[in-house]
Parts: sequence; C-alpha cells; structure tokens
Amino acid sequence: MRVNETTAISTPTILLVPYEHHHVHTYNNWMQDPAIQQATASEPLTIEEEYAMQRKWRIDHDKLTFIACLPYDSKEVREVMNAVCGGVHDANERMIGDVNMFLSVDEDDDALVFGELELMIALSSKRRQGLGRATILAFMQYIERHVADILDEFSRGEKGTQGMGQDEKLKNKLQLRVKIGEQNVQSVGLFESLGFVKTTEKANYFGEFELRLPRGVGEDGMPIEKVEGESGRGNYREVQYELAPELKSKK
Repeated sequence: MRVNETTAISTPTILLVPYEHHHVHTYNNWMQDPAIQQATASEPLTIEEEYAMQRKWRIDHDKLTFIACLPYDSKEVREVMNAVCGGVHDANERMIGDVNMFLSVDEDDDALVFGELELMIALSSKRRQGLGRATILAFMQYIERHVADILDEFSRGEKGTQGMGQDEKLKNKLQLRVKIGEQNVQSVGLFESLGFVKTTEKANYFGEFELRLPRGVGEDGMPIEKVEGESGRGNYREVQYELAPELKSKK
C-alpha cells in the first residue's frame, strides 16, 4: 500500500519503517531459513524475485507492510528526531523482522474487510524479548489511527481490479484476524492477550487456529484502549520517512 510510504513509527522499544529497496537483501536472507519458511508458509525466492515482490507490495492495494527495526539509541534522540533517514536508522544491522496486514473482502458481507495480520521476528537472538509484542502494538495503533485511509485505498484498488462501478458500495468496516499454527503456543497467547478470540476450539485442516478481534477497528468495545494503554499513547510517534539521497535513485 502507498498509505504508509512516507511514515515511520517510533516507540521506545521498536522502530517501524516502510519496506524499501535497501531492505530486500537482508529480507531475502531471512527467508532462506527453513524454519521461517515453515512458520510463514513461504517458498524461498531468488534475489531478483524478492526485489520484484518488494516493488509489487509497495503498490498493491491489499498489503500493508512495515519492517521492524531496533529503536533509536536514546530517549533524547527519539524526542527531537522529526524524520527517519532510510538507509541509516533502518540499516541492515538494525532490521529484526516485519509485520503485515493482508486485506480481503468478506464473502458474506461486501462492506466488511478482513485485515489478516502476520508478525515475524526473524532474528532468533531478538525473540522472547517483547519485541514482537511491541511491534504488533505499534502496528495496531497505526491501523486504528489510519483505518479510513486504509479502507479508502483498498476500496479504490478493488474497483480498479474488478471493474466496479463508481457507485459500488464502499468498504466501511475493518476487522482484524490472525492465523497461527497450533504448535505456536506463544503467538496464540500473545494475540489472546490483546483481545483476539479463537473462532473454533480445534485447529483447522491446515493445523491453524484463526483468532479475531470481536469488534471492528474503531468500533466501541474494540480493545484498542488496551493497546494504547500498554504501549503508551505518548510513547507512540509517527515521523517522516525519507530515503538517504544515495538510495533515492535506486527506488
């Protein structure tokens, strides 16, 4: 999606940045790990295919992606920094994973859009440190704050791909869900602690649980106040994301 192409999210624990050209080589290396392939149900791509995928994800109307990086080095830097420099603050050695949302229209209600979340902390040395939780908390705050823009871009994209008329019903509700392998007890517990609820007591045919937030994004009763309370609204900052000059020509 283009909605986040110039936005970075800064918190004391994590820095989220748009997925850009200079991230691809590290990302491709991550995805050669058989354990990550299994966890993400992915096939390894060549580096050329990975670059093509990055470009496609930037313009696709149904995929929202951030790269998760280590945060600024100090509170003082975070508070005065008004822009993140792509290629500097998100250099390869600061990258730790990614977080995504894949959008699709509900089969039974064409005004309802499901946002399926995916979270990956690729570096084993950075797992079990609360970074995955910090990443999903910041991502959910971004979604809650920009739900209207996200649904608008998705609706316009759906019209373009399906040839819908201009009077086609706009997508006006976003409900978050996640699909997790039944063996991944830690991830199931993480999302349950954020208010997600299993849709069935037993895993499906593919060995996965589906969990959903009971209410749509922005609706009364959605546990976003828990997300904001835990991460701290004052600790969440959206700042300008700008590529370093030497990287702009490669975009």
